[in-house]
Amino acid sequence: MAKVHNNVLVRGLKGLLGDQLVLKTDKAGRTIVSNKPVFASDRVFTPAQRTQQERFRLARAYARSAKDLEIYKAKAEGTPRTPSNIAMMDWFHPPEVREIDLSEWTGQARQPIRIRAVDDVQVKQVSVVIMNEHDAVLEQGPATVEDDGWWTYQTRTTVAGKSKVLVAAEDLPGHVTQTVKSLN
Repeated sequence: MAKVHNNVLVRGLKGLLGDQLVLKTDKAGRTIVSNKPVFASDRVFTPAQRTQQERFRLARAYARSAKDLEIYKAKAEGTPRTPSNIAMMDWFHPPEVREIDLSEWTGQARQPIRIRAVDDVQVKQVSVVIMNEHDAVLEQGPATVEDDGWWTYQTRTTVAGKSKVLVAAEDLPGHVTQTVKSLN
């Protein structure tokens, strides 16, 4: 595949040339020249390929519905990508919970639990569930966003004994990543 920029012979050309070459123009105005793809008419897809094709269908459907969101438009601004490209990439990358900071929480009420949750576009929300050693929910609620991917949850009740914190981060496409950390 060749990328041509500002060539008078191929500038603005799109489509098939001589049933051999494909010419495309990207968002940056570059003309891309490549061989015509050849597909076997009797090809059979493996289960893994079918799964990936279905993932692409779902990502494309999400991208069509979300391409007009301002955040995707802003991320695409000044790049060769479109808002639809950014939305599709966002669909494929779930958020990450990188850190659960329990250093300021001793099990008492009104103490912070800090969470570092990141996504390639935006983390929509972070939820915290505090459970005892038998997985009974003691309290739960949303965390509030701070700076640089940090979120804070303010505890409301005192917790005695062994407990664990389950953190769930959700991104714009609705993918949820959960991480658990024990207090004791």
